[in-house]
Amino acid sequence: QVQLVESGGGLVQAGGSLRLSCAASGRTFGSNAMGWFRQAPGKEREFVAAISWNGGSTLYTDSVKGRFTISRDNAKNTVYLQMNSLKPEDTAVYYCAAGASRWSGKSDERYDYWGQGTQVTVSS
Repeated sequence: QVQLVESGGGLVQAGGSLRLSCAASGRTFGSNAMGWFRQAPGKEREFVAAISWNGGSTLYTDSVKGRFTISRDNAKNTVYLQMNSLKPEDTAVYYCAAGASRWSGKSDERYDYWGQGTQVTVSS
């Protein structure tokens, strides 16, 4: 079992920044990929960013490239999502996910544990 707890969400004006954190426990954190997904009201969950087990590889959806940065601290069992230049269309519940292998990419089928989510609201 893996437990994932997200934090750092909130309300921010357009152009602002937030940093999401996801604390993991229950499995060797440093052996698996991690990812961030989001779900806006009335929409399906979508991939946001992924990072490999050692942080050596990252992947972003096109709409956040250049604005969001995923990183991880294996000593702290934590993955981060730094979100800059936020837009109203970034409003969603953001979910942290633990991958089933060292690299899981953008398919949610390759993630086997999920957090409860944290709300991010960007006002215009």
